[in-house]
Amino acid sequence: MFYRLLFIFDLLAAAVVLFFFFWGVSDGTVSSYNFGLWAGLLAAVAAVLAAGYVLNANGNRVLANLLLLVIALPAFAYLLFVLLIVIAQPRWN
Repeated sequence: MFYRLLFIFDLLAAAVVLFFFFWGVSDGTVSSYNFGLWAGLLAAVAAVLAAGYVLNANGNRVLANLLLLVIALPAFAYLLFVLLIVIAQPRWN
């Protein structure tokens, strides 16, 4: 169950990365100057998802969970930060 939650959360995080990539391609901010950074980021996210899936399929669920936590923990921390900002409505001045 925990693996499935992590995998779904990682898929959502990967969808956010893909959204920003395609948005940047459409408005021109992703160009030949920074395409290498984007390619590395997309490859890393794909590698984590693929390796987590393969590890789980081979029965290494603990390693798969640990690998999926590499993306899930920062994404969850950012989600909590955004929710805190929405709920608390701090004054930034």
